[in-house]
Amino acid sequence: MEREDPLARIEREERERKERNKDLRKLMWVLVAIAVVLAGALAYVWIQKSRLIGELNVEKDELTEQIVSLQSDYASLSSDYDSINSQLDSSREEVAQLVERIRKTEATNRAKMRQYERELGTLRSIMRNYITQIDSLNTLNKKLTIEAANARKDAAEARRINAQLSDKVENLAGQVAAGSVIKGRSLRLEAYNSSDKITDRSSRVVRMLATLNLVENELAPRGPLRVYIRVTDPDGMLLLDGSNASFNFEGEALAATASREVDYEGSDVELSIYVNNIPAYSKGIYTVEAYTLQAKLGSAELMLR
Repeated sequence: MEREDPLARIEREERERKERNKDLRKLMWVLVAIAVVLAGALAYVWIQKSRLIGELNVEKDELTEQIVSLQSDYASLSSDYDSINSQLDSSREEVAQLVERIRKTEATNRAKMRQYERELGTLRSIMRNYITQIDSLNTLNKKLTIEAANARKDAAEARRINAQLSDKVENLAGQVAAGSVIKGRSLRLEAYNSSDKITDRSSRVVRMLATLNLVENELAPRGPLRVYIRVTDPDGMLLLDGSNASFNFEGEALAATASREVDYEGSDVELSIYVNNIPAYSKGIYTVEAYTLQAKLGSAELMLR
């Protein structure tokens, strides 16, 4: 084998070394280019990620703000109805829990954020429903209040009219009662002697006779009616014929000199009542008063000498 010239070998090795260095430089530049591209890609990814995280944080903040605003709206909402207030308390608790959950959740958890958005929409719908119910109930309550006020007014007016009618009925009843009272007229007292003739001499009187007419009255009750007379002597003493007649008049028990029952049918009735069994008569003025249980029929005087 022919031995290689040392100079040629050195030149060859130099050429090979230069080739290797040239290849290494090419490789280095290729690696540098790759590194630059990777660095650019990483920078782009990082920038995009940072931008996305920023956007997600903004979305979270906006969603949090909306939920907190809804919480404030729920806090300001009230009603006068226990059933709605109970439901409101439950919804307020749900909103408070939602606020707490969203604050603890990372903005990058897109699934949770979408869930919270749906819950927010549901709670808003529920709140609108509450507002509609409360407005409807308030409107109904105002209507019922007006109707109740009108009913009270109508009732007061009805009571007033009823009171007026009652007064009229009472007045009419009073008028009817007053109109139904039997009245008397032409009451007179006469004295008779033993010959059954009228006399004015006290020493000859053996009995007295009271006569009167019961006036016609269509409103008066029909049937038996007792008439009482009270005769007083000149000294004001009540004459008593021994019959022990008595009656109640306007809440007071009165003794009667004599009485008589007649059948009253609404037309004029003339009646006479004798006064007997009086031992003696004195000079002076005698007074007679006639009564029924409902009314005084009149009075008259007789002068004996």
